[in-house]
Amino acid sequence: MFVERAQNGDFIVDSSEIADRFGLSLSDFRGHMQRGSITSSVEVGTADNEGTRRLSLRFGNRLWRVVLDDENQIRHEEMTFLRSSARPSSS
Repeated sequence: MFVERAQNGDFIVDSSEIADRFGLSLSDFRGHMQRGSITSSVEVGTADNEGTRRLSLRFGNRLWRVVLDDENQIRHEEMTFLRSSARPSSS
């Protein structure tokens, strides 16, 4: 996977590769993006992680993360399945 950086500072990742990571077709992935059901964030490393960036995309209970070095090369990539925080009510 290749991660680019736009002139405005945004990160650019190939949609088809991300769709594949989430197990979605490209058209389904784009539909979810348009509806806002896939969210993203960027975190900037500090202290021991200075110069790194962590990109995260979340869809439902799935969280894809990639850590980039200062040259936007991938250092680490993972897909995590989050547990629901809802607890069943006791009767």
